[in-house]
Amino acid sequence: MWTARERKVLTLPQQHLFLRTSPLLIGADGRLTATELIWKLDACPDPLSRTYRLRLRYASEKTPSVTVDSHDLRELSGGRTPPHLYHNPDRLCLYLPGTEEWDHRQRLDQTIVPWSFLWLAYFEHWLATDEWGGGGQHPDPEAPCTGNREERRRFAAQNR
Repeated sequence: MWTARERKVLTLPQQHLFLRTSPLLIGADGRLTATELIWKLDACPDPLSRTYRLRLRYASEKTPSVTVDSHDLRELSGGRTPPHLYHNPDRLCLYLPGTEEWDHRQRLDQTIVPWSFLWLAYFEHWLATDEWGGGGQHPDPEAPCTGNREERRRFAAQNR
């Protein structure tokens, strides 16, 4: 039996195959290029919830990115800033980078996709109660810049 550290990084074709054959993703579809995987799926986090159209983008050795194509999360938020959301463009904050909660040896269909459904459930709860039930830690945009975060913010400011 291999440990998580011994498993090899999953390739884009492997991730694509896992997404295509996942029983959770019937009706979803995507495309695979030599450098990127894009997967579109409908997500209804609860039987009483609206259905969201999600787009998962993943390139080898990059962080997976999940955006909501419909509905507009900011519009639904009624002027409030949605929690646990990265900006420019808006992307779901599903895990804290650098904590090894997710790495490139893990299957997207067993981690990022279900975490996206869960994020949407927490979002809908937040819409109704103004309380984020998902826990987690999101970097404070006002926190002092150090290390890699400083470089990312500098790069983002230069490219606006």
